[in-house]
Amino acid sequence: MTITVLLFILGLILLIKGGDWFVDGATGIAHRFHIPDLLIGATVVSIGTTLPEVMVSATSALSGHGEIAYGNAIGSIICNTAFIAAISIAVKPATVERKNLRTPVMFFFLAAALYCFTAYVQGHFGRSTGIMLLAIFLIYMILTVLQMGHNPGGKDTPLEAHIEEQTIAASEAESAAGNNDTEKNSTGKDVLLLVIGAALIAVGANLLVDNGILIARALHVPESVIGLTFVALGTSLPELVTAVTSLMKGHGALSIGNIIGANLFNLVLVSGVSASLAPFDVPQSSTIGDYNASLILEIPVMLFVMLFLTMPAMFRGKLYRFQGVILLCTYAAFCIVQFVM
Repeated sequence: MTITVLLFILGLILLIKGGDWFVDGATGIAHRFHIPDLLIGATVVSIGTTLPEVMVSATSALSGHGEIAYGNAIGSIICNTAFIAAISIAVKPATVERKNLRTPVMFFFLAAALYCFTAYVQGHFGRSTGIMLLAIFLIYMILTVLQMGHNPGGKDTPLEAHIEEQTIAASEAESAAGNNDTEKNSTGKDVLLLVIGAALIAVGANLLVDNGILIARALHVPESVIGLTFVALGTSLPELVTAVTSLMKGHGALSIGNIIGANLFNLVLVSGVSASLAPFDVPQSSTIGDYNASLILEIPVMLFVMLFLTMPAMFRGKLYRFQGVILLCTYAAFCIVQFVM
């Protein structure tokens, strides 16, 4: 059991480091070919930061463990919102630019509506649903890039904020390593970082899924619960590091924008890729009063925490400390319930 837990932790470390190197390498190559920063952010950075979730969920679905793929997507959203964003708000509430939240929030709840229809009515995430989720992702990316083109020198768009936040986190990491001159990286080094990063993500995902399943079986914990808690928290660690770094730099509002974007990508990209590659049923590993726990607890909690986070920001343009406290209490209660059911 000890070796299994150590391999699970190793998988998390490989996922995080692999994602970091993949984004660094891809961004370096893109810069070398003079691709605009905003376009890099709209493609490489945005997708790269969700690679851990994508790989874990896709690997789980392909290996016949759709419960982990399903739980990871919902669990990551709950973790991002009720734990990571909640910490930022509880420590330092921030004002936000309402118009910058409209597009990602609108697309999130559009995707959530499709997700809920699939879960409650069909009970099965088929390839058609996966393709529709990926189509929403593609439309969002296109609209955001077009928005960038019509916003020269203006306020940051959600992806511009995302880029700035990732730059802050990268600068912190480079300073800690004593290396602030990334421009001198050779093309060969960037390619090597890209390849090694992708390999680490693949290996880390396999270790995480395989050993997560073994841990679940040994503890008699449903695989969906492992996906909703340990796996979701592990694959959300990059967002946690970024949020803390941004908070220390006084960019709390950017952290919230990044969380909302990451949540959208968890629904449309992570779930879309998983369902397209290997369709899966809504897991029924636990019940509450003879009803599927996923349908009366997990999805409602996901919707609640996102509504509770975004509505004050959308209508009043600011976030409040009490939101962070309530969200943290919600996350603690959610985790406790998962393990006592």
